[in-house]
Amino acid sequence: MRDMLYTEVGNFCGIPNYPDVPDLAIEAGRNLCEQILEPLKAAFGHVAIRSAFRSFRLNGYAHELFKAGDASAWAADNEYNAARHAWDQRDARGYLGATATVVIPAYIDYFERTRDWRSLAWWIRDHVPAHDEVIFFENLAAFNIRWYEGDGTRTIAFMRPIPHFEESLTSVNDADFRGEHAHLYRAVTALLRTGS
Repeated sequence: MRDMLYTEVGNFCGIPNYPDVPDLAIEAGRNLCEQILEPLKAAFGHVAIRSAFRSFRLNGYAHELFKAGDASAWAADNEYNAARHAWDQRDARGYLGATATVVIPAYIDYFERTRDWRSLAWWIRDHVPAHDEVIFFENLAAFNIRWYEGDGTRTIAFMRPIPHFEESLTSVNDADFRGEHAHLYRAVTALLRTGS
């Protein structure tokens, strides 16, 4: 849980990062770990947590810094982050969710050589069925991955915060979302611990 609560912005600015509603945070975090992070770890080994839970207080502060031009504090507003990084807050529809920003160390060398985030994205689509949103970033093939108890979009995309740019790969309503995609992630299979 320590990795899930750690935040550089909070530590640097002296803002504690703890849930207002611990029971909700624990329930959402448990689902994120069991349904999302554990399958990734079983396949690739260590999964490094870059960012996970954010209290509304900390997230709101980081969002204000970001709006003021501090790209290192990149955070959406509290309404958007409810049931995402704010695990202890239900979203406007009343559902729980939890997001973590992660890096898969076993994938970094391949990504640095190829800049290919799509292979890992398609592998996640086929092997981590509980994912909702998966948003990849430029640095180290880091990505946000979300567990959500409601009916989500299951969007997979790539985003650059500044200048803002988002490339959508697929979502539940896209024709290419259905079926198997093994031909799109052959390069990833060599990195797997399980050979799946």
